[in-house]
Amino acid sequence: MLRLLQIEFYKLKHSRSSKILALAYFILLSLIALVTSIKFSLGGREISVADMGIFNFPIIWHFTTYIASMLKFFLAIVIVSMMSNEYSNRTLKQNLIDGLSKKEFVLSKFYTVIAFSLLSAIFVFILTLILGYSFSDYTEFSIVTREVSFVFAYFLKLVAFFSFCLFLGVLVKRSAFALGFLFVWWIIENIFYGIFRYQLGADISKAILQFFPLEAMSNLIDRPVERLDFVQAAANQLQANIGVDYALHWYEVLIASLWIFLFIYGTLSLLKKRDL
Repeated sequence: MLRLLQIEFYKLKHSRSSKILALAYFILLSLIALVTSIKFSLGGREISVADMGIFNFPIIWHFTTYIASMLKFFLAIVIVSMMSNEYSNRTLKQNLIDGLSKKEFVLSKFYTVIAFSLLSAIFVFILTLILGYSFSDYTEFSIVTREVSFVFAYFLKLVAFFSFCLFLGVLVKRSAFALGFLFVWWIIENIFYGIFRYQLGADISKAILQFFPLEAMSNLIDRPVERLDFVQAAANQLQANIGVDYALHWYEVLIASLWIFLFIYGTLSLLKKRDL
């Protein structure tokens, strides 16, 4: 495993664009802390985002992982480029000539996906602790650790998404086309959702769409907007029900894990069928 990781990091080390994108990704993650400085006027009162309860434990785990997951496209470009460069630079063929099997080649990419995801999850974990202990009104250990499972959900979401990118990188061989295909697939899922919702209703359409890859990843971390204090206060005044199930369920983890397996297995199958 370490040997395969060393091979991949050696390639990334000599890719200037990959280094810039990875650095930009972690800089942008750090900028989440700047959200604390955002202020806006509401009803003649100046309100700070930090005063809205976003940085209180345990909700901060939900907030930071949701925002951080929106930045995953930076690393997705690195993953897709990493695969397309293997074809354009002919390093894939050279690796196979040097004795690397196709299975080891795919595993080296998958280990890199896990390494990037784990590094990002650790970074978000530390950032959340710093922000939480700086701004949260509650710092008891039991409250701090109550929703830390969102970090695991974040890690799994990244692994699933990057595995999808890896599969697309092998499927179309060109990074731009792979990212374009990813966007097209997002549109397709939304079209299916619209059709199912029109024909079957919201509940059944959500039950079906949860098995689609991007929706399965999205379900790991639901949007946290409805948890904000002022949104709940407004809902109470309007007597509106905005109850949302934010918990991470075992079946959501299982569906995302199955997609990871299918993407990696599909990547290996494509390489085995192709004459390189």
